[in-house]
Amino acid sequence: MVARTTDGEAAPKAVAGQAIGRVLGTQSATPLSFWVGLEPGQVVQLDEVVATRRELPGGGSVLIAGVVTDIQARHEGAAYDSDVFLIADGVLPAAVVEAAEVTVTRVDPEMYVPPLPGTVAYRAGDADRELALYFDVMQRRIPVGLGRDGEPIHLNLDFLDGTRGAHVSISGVSGVATKTSFATFLLYSIFNSGALGAEAANTKALIFSVKGEDLLFIDHANNRLDERARAAYAKLGLPAGPFGSVHVFAPPRPGDPNGVPNVSSRTQGVGPFYWTLTEFCREELLRYVFADTEDERAQYTLLIGQVAARLRRDAQEAEDGGAVRIRKPDGGLGTVCRTYKDLVDLIETELTDEDTRAEWAGGGLVGIGTINAFLRRLRSSVRPLETIVRGDLPPRKDRSITTSDAQVTIVDLHNLPERAQRFVVGVVLRGEFGRKESTGSARPLLFVVLDELNKYAPREGGSPIKEILLDVAERGRSLGVILIGAQQTASEVERRIVANCAVRVAGRLDAAEASRAEYGWLPPAARARATIARPGTMFVGQPEIPVPLAVEFPFPAWATRPAESDSSFQGAAPAADPFAGLDDDDEVPF
Repeated sequence: MVARTTDGEAAPKAVAGQAIGRVLGTQSATPLSFWVGLEPGQVVQLDEVVATRRELPGGGSVLIAGVVTDIQARHEGAAYDSDVFLIADGVLPAAVVEAAEVTVTRVDPEMYVPPLPGTVAYRAGDADRELALYFDVMQRRIPVGLGRDGEPIHLNLDFLDGTRGAHVSISGVSGVATKTSFATFLLYSIFNSGALGAEAANTKALIFSVKGEDLLFIDHANNRLDERARAAYAKLGLPAGPFGSVHVFAPPRPGDPNGVPNVSSRTQGVGPFYWTLTEFCREELLRYVFADTEDERAQYTLLIGQVAARLRRDAQEAEDGGAVRIRKPDGGLGTVCRTYKDLVDLIETELTDEDTRAEWAGGGLVGIGTINAFLRRLRSSVRPLETIVRGDLPPRKDRSITTSDAQVTIVDLHNLPERAQRFVVGVVLRGEFGRKESTGSARPLLFVVLDELNKYAPREGGSPIKEILLDVAERGRSLGVILIGAQQTASEVERRIVANCAVRVAGRLDAAEASRAEYGWLPPAARARATIARPGTMFVGQPEIPVPLAVEFPFPAWATRPAESDSSFQGAAPAADPFAGLDDDDEVPF
C-alpha cells in the first residue's frame, strides 16, 4: 500500500526523526489524539511535531502525526504529596515519568485508525513534518516565523489573497503582543517570499499609523540587526533588509501656510494630505464627520444626508486652492469659504435662518431640536478637522492619498485627534475600495493594515467606517482588498468581520480576554500560554491546520523607530551650527 497525499499524488518517502518514546496504553489512543511516554533522557516541548506509524494487516502503514499540546511529569509509585521527599532521599522507590499529549493534525493516507500502544513515536523528520503541517499541499506558501523546533512555519497564500479565503485578525495586549510588528513582517514576507511571483511588483499595501512615528522608517535598514536575526531570515528564505518602496503621507502642520507635513523625524519621502473644501462638498464627505456617533445621531441621520446633498449640488469652486461658494436658493453666489470653519459657520447660518432652513433641512421634516443637535456636533468638529479640510492652501498635486506611487503607502495619523483619525480612515478606505470596484479586477492586490480595529468597527452600534469595513470583510476577497486588522480585544470587534478572517493570530492576551468565545480556535493549553507569551511569539491559526502553531518571527530588518534607522538613510539633515564662523572673542549677536 503506497501512502498518498490528499490530492492523490504519491507522498514523499517519510524521513523518521529521533525516537522519543512509545504510545501509552494507560491513556486511550484515538485517531485524533494520543499520549506518548518519553524515553529516559528524552525531552519534547509544546508545539513540536511528533509522528508514529500504524502498520496495517494487509501491508503498508498509516502515518499519524500531530503537535504536542500538553506535557506532564509525575512520580509513578507515589501515593501522597509528601512522598516526593522520601523518593528524593531514596527511601521510597518510584520512577519519574514524562508523557506528552499529541493532537493529531494529519493522517496519511486518510484511514482514521488509532496508533497502537507500545508503538514507537518519534520527532518528525523533514518529510513527515511537511505532511503533518500540510506544507506539502501548499503550492504558494509564505513564511511567518520559526516554530519551536527552529524550522520555518508557513501560511498558505490561497487563504490570504482571496483564492480560498482572505483577511487576517491579530489580537493581543497593547505594547506586549507586537501586533504591528507582526503585521509589517507578514507584509514583508508576502512581498519578498516569491509566493506572489510576478504579481509582487504590483501588489500594494496601505498602512494607517496611529502610534508615533515608528512606522515612518520601514524603508531604512535597522542598525540593531544582529547575526542571529540575519540567520533567522536566511532560514526563512527571506532577504534581511528594509522595505524597498515606501511613501509617507502626513497631515499639514497647524497654521503652516504651505501645508508642510507635520512630522519631526523625517523630511524626505513625506507628502502632506488634506481635502479641499471643493472635494468635501462634491464627494459628500460630511457623513464621515459623524463617523463615531451613529448611535447618537439616529434622530438627525436624515439631516446629514440633506445637508451633504445640498453641498454637493450647490458648491462651486471659487479658487485654485479649493475654496468654495455655495449657490443661494435665488441663484446668487454666497461669500467664499476658505476654511472648514467658514463652511461650518455658513451651514449654521443657513439652518438657523427661518428663510433658508426649509431649503437646507428638507422642509418641515426635521425639528429645531434635531437641527440644534446636528449643529452642536458639527461645531465640535471644527478643531479636529480644520487642518485636513482646507481651502486656504496653494494648489498642489501631491496632497491626495494614493497607493499608486509606491508599494507601501503609510498614512500617519498620530498627530490628529481621534475624530480626525476616523474621518481620514473612513474617507481613504472608501476611496480605495471604490477604485477597486471600478476596475472590476481583484489584481493587483491591496493589503490594508489597520490597528485598533475595535475602535473603527465596534461590536455595538454602527458608523460609515464600520459599513466600509464590513464591505471589505465580506466583498473585499473578490475585489482583491485584503484586511489585516489588529486589536487588543477581538471580543469587541464586529463579529462578521472577525468571522470572515481566514487567518487568526494571537500574541500576548489578557487572561479575561483569552477566556472569551472569540478565541475558541485556541486549544485550552494555547490559551493559557498566550497569557504568558513573550513579545515576538504569536499563535497562528489557518484553515488547513487543525491546531494553531506557535511561531517566533525575527527581529525587524527595517527601522521601527528613528533611533534604529541606519545613519546613511536619515531623512532629516543635522541642523547647522548657529555659531559656526564665530571666533572665540566674537560677541554672541543676542
